[in-house]
Amino acid sequence: MRKYKLSDMLTFLIPSILGILFFMIPISIDGEVTIPIAILSGWIQDLLNGSIPLIMVVIIVLTLVGTLIAKISPAIFKNSPFLNNLFNVTYGWVIVRFIGAVFAVLTYLQWGVEAVWSTATGGLLLFDLLPVLFSVFLFAGLLLPLLVNFGLLELFGSLLTKVMRPLFKLPGRSAVDCVASWIGDGTIGVLLTSKQYEEGYYTKKEAAIIGTTFSVVSITFSLVIISQVGLGDYFIPFYLTILATGLIAAFIMPRIPPLSRKADTYYKEKANEADEDIPKGYNSFTWGIDSAINRAKKNKDVKAFFTDGFKNILDMWMGVAPIVMALGTLALILAEYTPIFTWIGIPFIPILELLGLPEAAAASETLFVGFADMFLPSVMGAGIESEMTRFVIAALSVSQLIYMSEVGGLLLGSKIPVSFFDLVLIFILRTVIALPIITLVAHFIF
Repeated sequence: MRKYKLSDMLTFLIPSILGILFFMIPISIDGEVTIPIAILSGWIQDLLNGSIPLIMVVIIVLTLVGTLIAKISPAIFKNSPFLNNLFNVTYGWVIVRFIGAVFAVLTYLQWGVEAVWSTATGGLLLFDLLPVLFSVFLFAGLLLPLLVNFGLLELFGSLLTKVMRPLFKLPGRSAVDCVASWIGDGTIGVLLTSKQYEEGYYTKKEAAIIGTTFSVVSITFSLVIISQVGLGDYFIPFYLTILATGLIAAFIMPRIPPLSRKADTYYKEKANEADEDIPKGYNSFTWGIDSAINRAKKNKDVKAFFTDGFKNILDMWMGVAPIVMALGTLALILAEYTPIFTWIGIPFIPILELLGLPEAAAASETLFVGFADMFLPSVMGAGIESEMTRFVIAALSVSQLIYMSEVGGLLLGSKIPVSFFDLVLIFILRTVIALPIITLVAHFIF
């Protein structure tokens, strides 16, 4: 390991430690476990005092306007690769952004069909979810370079490749994305993964695996889920069950379609592939430190730091919010006003009975409604008498991971190469994998 100046070492250490503190260190506030980014997010929501839904409507409408301008006159953004990439999207996404803008305006003004703007559909997204995403994106986007640009990923990449590569077919640096999701929040994991993918550090397959396998909801939201079904006292076995189920699914999913069939090529053929072979004279730690400091030395420009952060924020707000509003509202309308998810669950009644789950018919109705929103299964299952069944419903809803009102919409709005049909298939496969594991654990607990 080469000797470095103290200033070079501090250039790596100070931003990286700050990044860990903001994104990955859980703290307890008023009895709730959270992370500093979430605290800052709550602070900005309180400060703006209910104005965020209107701000989000403006952002979504401006996104549509920019997109239409890019399609009508592409030359306008030709001198700005960032704006061109943000607004010059395919016609399929133009339609989605149009639907998102229409839904946002109708919901805010409460015009038109109530199924669009009710508190269970568009109202839930615009007044409950999007304010959270707005504030999380504001701080996560600004501070994300602390995790990405100053060598932390290079250090973890060297230390953990021998674990992540054989188990999950991922580079070691992905461990930071995974931890940020598991301890922090799934949205942060998706954003971090998308950023790394665009910069050429992950292949299409690796980005798809991380985004759809490790973007788990926060500890805090998991507590809300288990409390909703009246089993708050079982939080520790509940979360341990989620962890075990998630790790087993993470081992299996990369080895089966659709993830196994994703290409091992890089975003726009731009690769920053790290050499996972440790040079002679180094061990995994010293090589990680060496790589980290070299990365940090390239990012001393404070103006570039804030410019990068501001671009992250705009990319998150304009790239993701219209997708969440459009597809999330449509999914919630299907869940709330049609029996489609109940019908899909009917074939699983014999399987649930075979697994020894009480009230199998009632449980079957909750199996797939989580694809619309993760909170719906626990709401629907709260009235089931069997504690074991309620435990299974709650744990399964978190383990399914893909839900259109947040993580699913984020994935589709990001550059991570997954389609809507990929997400449907991944959701079903995760359900099939997780259900017997969770039920087996539940039989031991109850």
